[in-house]
Amino acid sequence: MSLKYNVAEHGDRIRAFLDHILPLARLKVTYELVDDETPHPEFENPDIRVKFSGEDVDTLLSNKTEVLLALEQLTQEALRIPAEDHSRIAFDANDHRMLRIEELRLSAITAAERVKSSHQPFRFNPMNSRERRIIHLALRNETSLRSESEGMEPRRNVVIYPADMPSQPAPVQPHYGDRRGGGGGGDRRSGPPSDRRGGPPHRTGGGGRRPHGRDR
Repeated sequence: MSLKYNVAEHGDRIRAFLDHILPLARLKVTYELVDDETPHPEFENPDIRVKFSGEDVDTLLSNKTEVLLALEQLTQEALRIPAEDHSRIAFDANDHRMLRIEELRLSAITAAERVKSSHQPFRFNPMNSRERRIIHLALRNETSLRSESEGMEPRRNVVIYPADMPSQPAPVQPHYGDRRGGGGGGDRRSGPPSDRRGGPPHRTGGGGRRPHGRDR
């Protein structure tokens, strides 16, 4: 299968941008561009993977890989890659992204088993659209349950329901500092359950409107 993007044709432009932006950001990292390295093709299938390593990798991965994802988006914008092709170029650091896919897949399977045994929904903590999509895809062949996304960004999350259970209204998240919310703390947890204890989240009700694999 021929790739729409490849290192031979697009690598020089990617390198030119990164060699310009990385010193400006004072990031001490090195990178490697590879074609079609896809250990999890059922979840992600990029044409080009940009792999970072070096002294400041932890900075790229901090705050849920915020800097890494921002660098990826800036590069795609600089190369004028259309939005529908953004998934074809993926940035990773110390194989974090590949490991995260496996972590989310296992969390989805574990949560699904609990839903089957308890017949009660489970709601993951908020995560970005890319990670929500992995949860949906991990459960796409399940017939006794379904996954939906609920809420608004940046607190959009995934709920797993028994297949015969209707969606439930999303619980109201109080604003920070709102005394009516029981102290104003709101839900301070973030990230999927594996970020906290390596397993699915606590059980709660939740609603949503997006079925398997259709998250945005």
